[in-house]
Amino acid sequence: MPWIWCTPKKARAVNYCFLFGDLNAEPLFVEKFMKKMLNQESQHKARKRFGQNFLIDHGIIRDIVSSIHPQRDDQIVEIGPGKGAITQLLADSCDNISVIELDRDLVPWLKVKFERHANFQLFQADALQFDFAQLIKAEQPIRIVGNLPYNISTPLIFHLLTYSTQVRDMHFMLQKEVVKRMAAQAGDSAYGRLGIMVQYYCSVENLFEVPPTAFDPAPKVDSAIVRLIPHKTLPFVANNIKTLEVLVNVAFQQRRKTIRNSLKQLLTLEQLESLPIDLSLRPEQISLREYVEISNLLGDLTLPGAGAAPVLND
Repeated sequence: MPWIWCTPKKARAVNYCFLFGDLNAEPLFVEKFMKKMLNQESQHKARKRFGQNFLIDHGIIRDIVSSIHPQRDDQIVEIGPGKGAITQLLADSCDNISVIELDRDLVPWLKVKFERHANFQLFQADALQFDFAQLIKAEQPIRIVGNLPYNISTPLIFHLLTYSTQVRDMHFMLQKEVVKRMAAQAGDSAYGRLGIMVQYYCSVENLFEVPPTAFDPAPKVDSAIVRLIPHKTLPFVANNIKTLEVLVNVAFQQRRKTIRNSLKQLLTLEQLESLPIDLSLRPEQISLREYVEISNLLGDLTLPGAGAAPVLND
């Protein structure tokens, strides 16, 4: 028995009800209901608290989906489908798609719009708290896609990296400067904690830029599409990933200082002198490989500042 999802007049944002019945019995009602839901879609206004900027440039949308190159048997997960601009092309190309949407006002018509796809799943949830492991089917790695809210993009990326062994690839729309930091190499001005930790788990490819005019409303910054492919075998293995995280975090708290000065809150002078690097270098001049080597050396040492190191959104 098919279902209809409707919205009570005075429950604009949070109270939705399900009405179950035989849709074939009242086709005129169903048609009017569908038109009403699609009309609500067109009238939905982007909400700043959700960091919403809806893609409206069909050329950009096609380029994004072309970069993803979805296949019929892929397990695709989209974060923040919004009004379904990317979702539509993905659902037409893939038999298994799950979407995670936080905005309750968008949920009803996303259901109406995509429920005809047999293996479409919609989760009204916060992606920062979501357990992506539940979407793994038959041990097939998932592919994650998203136009990520810029205000939570860094913590969300770090959350997703914890599932890297279960992910085939990730394609994200992000602020252009964030993508530059993710792809930066040692010696680049944009190189920092974000790039080091992302590249520890994944290869990073900056695909193309997206102008503000491609969105409604238009953001005040340029955007870019990035592709992340988790390493099948880590190129450099940290014996203790927490040690690496603390080391990089502390180093870039004072990125303009030398490694000798930036790490002195973490290590004793004797420990610093034992490091296999030039202590006159700045944190941005130390490669991922070298940071991993240092963290492995420190794995057998006491880290007096480890418990106090704050988490930065670099």
